[in-house]
Amino acid sequence: MIEAFKNDEIIDKFGGRFKLCALIQRRWLQLMQGARPMVDTKGLTDLEIVVKEIVDGKIELEFAEEKPEDESND
Repeated sequence: MIEAFKNDEIIDKFGGRFKLCALIQRRWLQLMQGARPMVDTKGLTDLEIVVKEIVDGKIELEFAEEKPEDESND
Protein backbone atom coordinates (compact mmCIF):
# COMPACT_ATOMS: atom_id res chain seq x y z
CA MET A 1 0.00 0.00 0.00
CA ILE A 2 2.83 2.42 0.81
CA GLU A 3 4.21 1.79 -2.69
CA ALA A 4 1.53 4.21 -3.92
CA PHE A 5 3.65 7.08 -2.60
CA LYS A 6 6.66 6.11 -4.70
CA ASN A 7 4.90 7.74 -7.63
CA ASP A 8 5.56 11.51 -7.63
CA GLU A 9 2.13 12.17 -9.14
CA ILE A 10 0.31 11.72 -5.82
CA ILE A 11 2.97 13.72 -3.98
CA ASP A 12 2.64 16.58 -6.47
CA LYS A 13 -1.17 16.46 -6.20
CA PHE A 14 -0.91 17.52 -2.55
CA GLY A 15 1.85 20.09 -3.00
CA GLY A 16 4.82 18.07 -1.81
CA ARG A 17 5.89 15.48 0.72
CA PHE A 18 5.47 17.76 3.74
CA LYS A 19 1.82 18.57 2.98
CA LEU A 20 1.08 14.93 2.18
CA CYS A 21 2.67 13.89 5.47
CA ALA A 22 0.59 16.48 7.34
CA LEU A 23 -2.56 15.14 5.69
CA ILE A 24 -1.66 11.58 6.65
CA GLN A 25 -0.99 12.58 10.26
CA ARG A 26 -4.24 14.55 10.57
CA ARG A 27 -6.38 11.75 9.13
CA TRP A 28 -4.57 9.08 11.15
CA LEU A 29 -5.31 11.04 14.33
CA GLN A 30 -8.97 11.34 13.31
CA LEU A 31 -9.21 7.57 12.88
CA MET A 32 -7.54 6.94 16.24
CA GLN A 33 -10.06 9.30 17.86
CA GLY A 34 -12.98 7.33 16.41
CA ALA A 35 -13.68 8.77 12.95
CA ARG A 36 -15.28 6.34 10.52
CA PRO A 37 -13.09 5.03 7.70
CA MET A 38 -14.20 5.90 4.16
CA VAL A 39 -12.91 2.65 2.63
CA ASP A 40 -13.22 -1.08 3.28
CA THR A 41 -10.99 -1.86 6.27
CA LYS A 42 -10.73 -5.66 6.06
CA GLY A 43 -7.37 -6.57 7.57
CA LEU A 44 -5.88 -3.08 7.20
CA THR A 45 -4.05 -1.09 9.86
CA ASP A 46 -5.05 2.53 10.51
CA LEU A 47 -2.09 3.78 8.47
CA GLU A 48 -3.02 1.52 5.55
CA ILE A 49 -6.59 2.83 5.74
CA VAL A 50 -5.33 6.43 5.49
CA VAL A 51 -3.15 5.57 2.50
CA LYS A 52 -6.04 3.80 0.77
CA GLU A 53 -8.33 6.78 1.40
CA ILE A 54 -5.76 9.12 -0.17
CA VAL A 55 -5.08 6.88 -3.17
CA ASP A 56 -8.82 6.40 -3.77
CA GLY A 57 -9.37 10.18 -3.61
CA LYS A 58 -11.64 10.00 -0.56
CA ILE A 59 -9.86 12.78 1.35
CA GLU A 60 -8.44 16.07 0.19
CA LEU A 61 -6.02 18.60 1.61
CA GLU A 62 -7.93 21.60 2.96
CA PHE A 63 -6.32 24.99 3.27
CA ALA A 64 -7.47 27.45 5.91
CA GLU A 65 -8.49 30.73 4.34
CA GLU A 66 -6.32 33.62 5.36
CA LYS A 67 -8.24 36.72 6.31
CA PRO A 68 -6.76 39.90 4.90
CA GLU A 69 -5.69 42.41 7.49
CA ASP A 70 -7.87 45.49 7.75
CA GLU A 71 -5.66 48.27 6.47
CA SER A 72 -8.12 51.04 7.32
CA ASN A 73 -7.12 50.94 11.00
CA ASP A 74 -3.60 52.31 10.36
